[in-house]
Amino acid sequence: MDRFTPRKIKFKAWNQEERLLLRLNAISCSKGELFKKDHILLQFTGLLDKEEEEIYDMDVLLVYSEKFLVFWNAEKNGWFFCPIEIPEQAEPFLKTKAQVMKRLGSYFELNLTTT
Repeated sequence: MDRFTPRKIKFKAWNQEERLLLRLNAISCSKGELFKKDHILLQFTGLLDKEEEEIYDMDVLLVYSEKFLVFWNAEKNGWFFCPIEIPEQAEPFLKTKAQVMKRLGSYFELNLTTT
């Protein structure tokens, strides 16, 4: 099939106990579902920010002084982003948007949550 190009499927993980963001050497798989005990898996979106840095699920991105959150929308089956303070303003996360944003860090490592 000449139209098929395999994509990289990468993950980082938030270690809930140690409260650290980690790159993983291995992930467990059971019946097609990936997991790592006591970790939240964060998938690579396939997009890069304006400085060519990889953007992952739950990353906080900056445009001027406004912060945005990237997340997977299961209902709409795609990557979305929204202003951190206004989640109802979510819109599809496209390459054109990613290229004007700067990755600030993960939602978890920036202590924006108590999880």
